[in-house]
Amino acid sequence: MDNKYRKLLKIPNDRLKTINEVLLAPDMAVMNAFLDVVAKYGTPEEINRKHRASRKMSNLFKLVEERNPAYIDDLNWLIEQRDRGAFISVADYRRKVLGDAAKKMKFKDKYAVTLEVSALQYFPWIRPMMERAIEEKSLVPGRFIAVRKMKESEADGDLPAIVAALDIIGASFVETLDTKGTDGSNPHLGGPATITGYFGGIGQPNEHALQWLDEFLYYYTNFGVQHVLNFNAGTILLGFMLYKLGVDIQFKISVYFGSDNPYHALWIMTMAKLFSRDDGTSPLIGFNWSNSINNETMELTAQFRKALDFEKVIRFEHHIVETWKSIVIQPYDRRAELVQIADHVANIAAKHEGGDPEIEPTLPHPSDILDYFREKKEVIESGDWEHLQRNFMEKVAAANHTARALTENGLSFIAARKLHK
Repeated sequence: MDNKYRKLLKIPNDRLKTINEVLLAPDMAVMNAFLDVVAKYGTPEEINRKHRASRKMSNLFKLVEERNPAYIDDLNWLIEQRDRGAFISVADYRRKVLGDAAKKMKFKDKYAVTLEVSALQYFPWIRPMMERAIEEKSLVPGRFIAVRKMKESEADGDLPAIVAALDIIGASFVETLDTKGTDGSNPHLGGPATITGYFGGIGQPNEHALQWLDEFLYYYTNFGVQHVLNFNAGTILLGFMLYKLGVDIQFKISVYFGSDNPYHALWIMTMAKLFSRDDGTSPLIGFNWSNSINNETMELTAQFRKALDFEKVIRFEHHIVETWKSIVIQPYDRRAELVQIADHVANIAAKHEGGDPEIEPTLPHPSDILDYFREKKEVIESGDWEHLQRNFMEKVAAANHTARALTENGLSFIAARKLHK
């Protein structure tokens, strides 16, 4: 098509002027409501100070001591293991996989893939994972997601203990707030009989977008939670605006948002650019693709992600394996596709939501996405506690299998940075 038509897509400055008038109008109700929620927690500078104080290890230990003092021993043990160098180094891991060939191979560190596991639901699962990594000289992933009831995790001490543990090992951590659509926000959804209601959106209707903002700021200022999942176009915009105000939050777009083509990604990243700070940063640091996307979609998106100067800011998060039940048709395994793309598309996270497909059917309790929404008391009473821990350990094992595949192909990975140096 003639270039004169392409020029028609240019956004005139007067359009941006009109948008700014909406954002800055003193009588604009939606903007006033947004600012009122933020003001409950102080100015952006005060909010960030509260966050930094809550994220200090001494404060996290204090919160754990108040709620579950037995966890302190495990945290101190973890510090001791880290400090004595109990975990395999990246160089030694490569030698373990490749032998002497590792010395001659040039690994593509520029395209290092972050090893990610979901979901880390309970603090007591951390020590068994660490013990196995020490014993087997395997890897602890560099990124974890939690999808558990926040108030429950806050009350039993798991929340501050997990935040502390992952800071100790140098892994990033993403929480899922309770205002995620399963909190009764849509009164017309009641299970399979009303499943078509999901076509209209399960997420954060009406006033629930502001409740998400309020909840985020509560955990940001009181428990050091900086990075959460984002499910809804409205709360994504709220996250952009909050960051533009100066509050140093971060979020990742969830797979439940259903971003499944490059034009959807272009829409989101365009908004991210419009609300980016003067230093070029955005609170959007993770973009979790729909399970349906192919490598071409990531390649196409990578082109404009780079043009928008977001290549180092926005990580592509891609499911390599999924829970065996309740989410995708099995077997689902994208590891070979990851190896194909990981040598030329930067900043990808390989997300492991399930064990390997050949392992899952052999388990007494295959992984199930619906387990994320169960109460801890019910999990224990049902006898499924050990089963769910086994599911988690198989996800970590799957992440290690991905690391091996990457290494065998001269590709790099990012594991827990303070453990695997």
